[in-house]
Amino acid sequence: MYTTLLTELEKGTLVITVNRPDKMNALNKDVIEELGKAIDDVYTNEEIKSAIITGSGEKAFVAGADISEFIPLGYAEATALAKKGQNTFDKIENAPKPIIAAVNGFALGGGCELSMACHFRIASTNAKFGQPEVNLGLIPGYGGTQRLTQLIGKGKAMELMMSADMVGADEAKALGLVNHVVTLEELLPKAKDILQKIHMKAPLGISKVIACVNDAAKCNPLGFSNEITRFGECFTTEDMKEGTTAFIEKRKPVFKGK
Repeated sequence: MYTTLLTELEKGTLVITVNRPDKMNALNKDVIEELGKAIDDVYTNEEIKSAIITGSGEKAFVAGADISEFIPLGYAEATALAKKGQNTFDKIENAPKPIIAAVNGFALGGGCELSMACHFRIASTNAKFGQPEVNLGLIPGYGGTQRLTQLIGKGKAMELMMSADMVGADEAKALGLVNHVVTLEELLPKAKDILQKIHMKAPLGISKVIACVNDAAKCNPLGFSNEITRFGECFTTEDMKEGTTAFIEKRKPVFKGK
Protein backbone atom coordinates (compact mmCIF):
# COMPACT_ATOMS: atom_id res chain seq x y z
CA MET A 1 0.00 0.00 0.00
CA TYR A 2 2.86 2.37 0.86
CA THR A 3 6.46 2.57 -0.34
CA THR A 4 7.92 4.58 2.56
CA LEU A 5 5.68 3.48 5.44
CA LEU A 6 4.77 0.27 7.21
CA THR A 7 1.34 0.06 8.84
CA GLU A 8 -0.13 -2.44 11.27
CA LEU A 9 -3.52 -2.31 12.95
CA GLU A 10 -3.71 -4.07 16.30
CA LYS A 11 -6.47 -3.74 18.92
CA GLY A 12 -7.69 -0.52 17.34
CA THR A 13 -4.25 1.14 17.22
CA LEU A 14 -2.64 1.81 13.84
CA VAL A 15 1.15 1.72 14.12
CA ILE A 16 2.64 3.87 11.33
CA THR A 17 6.37 3.27 10.85
CA VAL A 18 8.47 5.55 8.65
CA ASN A 19 10.51 2.96 6.79
CA ARG A 20 13.64 4.42 5.18
CA PRO A 21 16.32 2.93 7.43
CA ASP A 22 19.10 3.47 4.88
CA LYS A 23 18.33 7.22 5.05
CA MET A 24 17.77 7.33 8.85
CA ASN A 25 14.05 7.57 7.97
CA ALA A 26 14.53 11.07 6.55
CA LEU A 27 11.41 12.85 5.34
CA ASN A 28 11.03 13.36 1.62
CA LYS A 29 8.06 14.24 -0.58
CA ASP A 30 6.92 10.62 -0.71
CA VAL A 31 6.95 10.23 3.08
CA ILE A 32 4.94 13.44 3.53
CA GLU A 33 2.46 12.35 0.87
CA GLU A 34 2.02 8.88 2.33
CA LEU A 35 1.79 10.14 5.90
CA GLY A 36 -1.08 12.34 4.78
CA LYS A 37 -2.88 9.32 3.31
CA ALA A 38 -2.27 7.22 6.42
CA ILE A 39 -3.68 9.98 8.64
CA ASP A 40 -6.70 10.27 6.34
CA ASP A 41 -7.29 6.59 7.11
CA VAL A 42 -7.11 7.35 10.84
CA TYR A 43 -9.83 9.97 10.38
CA THR A 44 -12.19 7.82 8.31
CA ASN A 45 -11.63 4.17 9.29
CA GLU A 46 -13.93 3.27 12.17
CA GLU A 47 -11.74 0.29 13.08
CA ILE A 48 -8.91 2.70 13.93
CA LYS A 49 -9.30 4.21 17.40
CA SER A 50 -5.79 5.67 17.73
CA ALA A 51 -2.38 5.75 16.09
CA ILE A 52 1.32 5.59 16.89
CA ILE A 53 3.96 7.13 14.63
CA THR A 54 7.50 5.72 14.92
CA GLY A 55 10.59 5.02 12.83
CA SER A 56 12.13 1.77 11.64
CA GLY A 57 15.27 0.46 13.29
CA GLU A 58 16.89 1.48 16.57
CA LYS A 59 18.85 4.60 15.58
CA ALA A 60 16.31 7.08 14.28
CA PHE A 61 12.68 8.14 14.57
CA VAL A 62 13.16 10.57 11.69
CA ALA A 63 16.62 12.14 11.48
CA GLY A 64 15.47 15.16 9.47
CA ALA A 65 14.40 16.04 5.97
CA ASP A 66 16.02 14.65 2.85
CA ILE A 67 18.36 17.59 2.20
CA SER A 68 19.18 16.41 -1.33
CA GLU A 69 15.65 17.50 -2.32
CA PHE A 70 16.28 21.05 -1.06
CA ILE A 71 19.27 22.09 -3.15
CA PRO A 72 17.50 22.91 -6.46
CA LEU A 73 14.54 24.70 -4.85
CA GLY A 74 13.76 28.40 -5.20
CA TYR A 75 11.37 30.52 -3.15
CA ALA A 76 8.15 29.30 -4.77
CA GLU A 77 9.07 25.62 -4.59
CA ALA A 78 10.34 25.91 -1.01
CA THR A 79 7.21 27.63 0.28
CA ALA A 80 5.05 25.06 -1.49
CA LEU A 81 7.06 22.28 0.18
CA ALA A 82 6.69 23.88 3.61
CA LYS A 83 2.95 24.38 3.08
CA LYS A 84 2.51 20.72 2.13
CA GLY A 85 4.45 19.59 5.18
CA GLN A 86 2.51 21.88 7.48
CA ASN A 87 -0.81 20.73 6.02
CA THR A 88 0.08 17.09 6.78
CA PHE A 89 1.33 17.87 10.28
CA ASP A 90 -1.75 20.02 11.00
CA LYS A 91 -3.85 17.02 10.01
CA ILE A 92 -2.00 14.97 12.65
CA GLU A 93 -2.35 17.65 15.32
CA ASN A 94 -6.07 18.10 14.71
CA ALA A 95 -6.94 14.42 14.33
CA PRO A 96 -10.07 13.52 16.33
CA LYS A 97 -8.35 10.37 17.59
CA PRO A 98 -5.19 10.27 19.74
CA ILE A 99 -1.86 10.02 17.91
CA ILE A 100 1.30 9.34 19.92
CA ALA A 101 4.87 9.71 18.69
CA ALA A 102 7.06 6.80 19.82
CA VAL A 103 10.48 8.38 19.37
CA ASN A 104 13.15 5.71 18.93
CA GLY A 105 16.41 7.59 18.41
CA PHE A 106 17.12 10.79 16.48
CA ALA A 107 14.20 13.20 16.00
CA LEU A 108 15.88 16.10 14.26
CA GLY A 109 14.58 18.87 12.01
CA GLY A 110 11.48 17.60 10.25
CA GLY A 111 11.54 14.56 12.52
CA CYS A 112 11.30 16.71 15.63
CA GLU A 113 8.52 18.65 13.92
CA LEU A 114 6.67 15.41 13.11
CA SER A 115 6.91 14.26 16.73
CA MET A 116 5.62 17.62 17.98
CA ALA A 117 2.61 17.44 15.67
CA CYS A 118 1.50 14.31 17.53
CA HIS A 119 -0.68 14.75 20.62
CA PHE A 120 2.18 13.75 22.90
CA ARG A 121 5.51 11.96 22.79
CA ILE A 122 7.12 8.92 24.43
CA ALA A 123 10.88 8.58 23.99
CA SER A 124 13.38 5.75 24.22
CA THR A 125 16.45 6.40 26.35
CA ASN A 126 18.59 6.90 23.22
CA ALA A 127 16.27 9.55 21.71
CA LYS A 128 17.66 12.94 20.78
CA PHE A 129 15.63 15.97 19.75
CA GLY A 130 16.70 19.09 17.89
CA GLN A 131 15.95 21.74 15.27
CA PRO A 132 19.38 22.20 13.65
CA GLU A 133 18.19 23.97 10.49
CA VAL A 134 20.38 27.06 11.04
CA ASN A 135 23.38 24.80 10.35
CA LEU A 136 22.06 24.69 6.77
CA GLY A 137 21.15 28.34 6.50
CA LEU A 138 17.51 27.44 7.05
CA ILE A 139 14.80 27.57 9.71
CA PRO A 140 12.19 24.93 10.60
CA GLY A 141 9.45 24.97 7.99
CA TYR A 142 6.95 22.33 9.09
CA GLY A 143 5.67 24.18 12.17
CA GLY A 144 8.73 23.72 14.37
CA THR A 145 9.17 27.36 15.38
CA GLN A 146 5.59 27.42 16.64
CA ARG A 147 5.17 24.01 18.27
CA LEU A 148 8.54 23.93 20.03
CA THR A 149 7.76 27.34 21.56
CA GLN A 150 4.30 26.15 22.62
CA LEU A 151 5.73 23.03 24.25
CA ILE A 152 8.87 24.27 26.05
CA GLY A 153 8.54 28.07 26.19
CA LYS A 154 10.10 30.97 24.33
CA GLY A 155 13.52 31.16 25.98
CA LYS A 156 14.55 27.52 25.63
CA ALA A 157 13.02 27.27 22.15
CA MET A 158 15.04 30.30 21.06
CA GLU A 159 18.24 28.76 22.46
CA LEU A 160 17.74 25.36 20.84
CA MET A 161 16.81 26.70 17.42
CA MET A 162 19.59 29.32 17.33
CA SER A 163 22.33 27.06 18.71
CA ALA A 164 21.16 23.93 16.81
CA ASP A 165 21.90 21.94 19.99
CA MET A 166 20.32 18.54 20.56
CA VAL A 167 18.71 17.45 23.83
CA GLY A 168 18.58 13.88 25.08
CA ALA A 169 15.50 12.03 26.26
CA ASP A 170 15.81 12.93 29.95
CA GLU A 171 16.28 16.65 29.25
CA ALA A 172 13.41 16.53 26.77
CA LYS A 173 11.21 15.10 29.53
CA ALA A 174 12.37 17.78 31.98
CA LEU A 175 11.49 20.44 29.41
CA GLY A 176 8.01 18.99 28.87
CA LEU A 177 8.75 17.90 25.33
CA VAL A 178 8.12 14.22 26.12
CA ASN A 179 5.80 12.55 28.64
CA HIS A 180 7.71 9.34 29.34
CA VAL A 181 11.21 7.94 28.83
CA VAL A 182 11.51 4.15 28.58
CA THR A 183 13.89 1.58 27.13
CA LEU A 184 13.73 0.88 23.43
CA GLU A 185 12.09 -2.48 24.15
CA GLU A 186 9.39 -0.84 26.25
CA LEU A 187 8.66 2.01 23.81
CA LEU A 188 5.84 0.59 21.69
CA PRO A 189 4.30 -1.44 24.57
CA LYS A 190 4.17 1.74 26.69
CA ALA A 191 2.46 3.71 23.90
CA LYS A 192 0.00 0.86 23.29
CA ASP A 193 -0.82 0.54 27.00
CA ILE A 194 -1.67 4.24 27.25
CA LEU A 195 -3.83 4.06 24.14
CA GLN A 196 -5.69 0.98 25.38
CA LYS A 197 -6.60 2.99 28.48
CA ILE A 198 -7.78 5.88 26.29
CA HIS A 199 -9.83 3.45 24.17
CA MET A 200 -11.98 2.75 27.25
CA LYS A 201 -13.06 6.41 27.44
CA ALA A 202 -15.75 8.22 25.45
CA PRO A 203 -14.42 8.75 21.89
CA LEU A 204 -16.39 11.94 21.29
CA GLY A 205 -15.15 13.33 24.59
CA ILE A 206 -11.57 12.48 23.61
CA SER A 207 -11.93 14.30 20.30
CA LYS A 208 -13.28 17.40 22.07
CA VAL A 209 -10.40 17.32 24.59
CA ILE A 210 -7.95 17.32 21.66
CA ALA A 211 -9.70 20.30 20.06
CA CYS A 212 -9.85 22.28 23.31
CA VAL A 213 -6.23 21.64 24.29
CA ASN A 214 -5.11 22.64 20.79
CA ASP A 215 -7.04 25.90 21.24
CA ALA A 216 -5.16 26.53 24.48
CA ALA A 217 -1.75 25.69 22.96
CA LYS A 218 -2.39 28.21 20.18
CA CYS A 219 -3.71 30.87 22.58
CA ASN A 220 -6.98 30.90 20.66
CA PRO A 221 -9.03 33.78 22.10
CA LEU A 222 -12.14 31.66 21.54
CA GLY A 223 -10.74 28.79 23.61
CA PHE A 224 -12.98 29.32 26.62
CA SER A 225 -16.15 29.85 24.59
CA ASN A 226 -15.30 26.82 22.43
CA GLU A 227 -14.98 24.77 25.61
CA ILE A 228 -18.47 25.88 26.69
CA THR A 229 -19.91 24.90 23.30
CA ARG A 230 -18.18 21.52 23.26
CA PHE A 231 -19.20 20.84 26.86
CA GLY A 232 -22.81 21.46 25.86
CA GLU A 233 -22.47 19.26 22.79
CA CYS A 234 -21.44 16.35 25.02
CA PHE A 235 -24.89 16.48 26.62
CA THR A 236 -26.47 15.63 23.26
CA THR A 237 -24.58 12.33 22.97
CA GLU A 238 -25.51 8.77 23.88
CA ASP A 239 -22.07 8.36 25.42
CA MET A 240 -22.74 11.07 28.00
CA LYS A 241 -25.98 9.35 29.03
CA GLU A 242 -24.17 5.99 29.20
CA GLY A 243 -21.25 7.42 31.18
CA THR A 244 -23.35 9.20 33.78
CA THR A 245 -25.77 6.28 34.12
CA ALA A 246 -22.90 3.81 34.54
CA PHE A 247 -21.38 6.05 37.23
CA ILE A 248 -24.64 6.13 39.20
CA GLU A 249 -25.12 2.38 38.74
CA LYS A 250 -21.49 1.75 39.82
CA ARG A 251 -20.55 -0.17 36.66
CA LYS A 252 -18.10 0.34 33.84
CA PRO A 253 -19.52 2.35 30.93
CA VAL A 254 -19.70 0.92 27.41
CA PHE A 255 -19.11 3.79 25.01
CA LYS A 256 -20.12 3.65 21.35
CA GLY A 257 -18.85 6.99 20.05
CA LYS A 258 -22.38 8.26 19.49
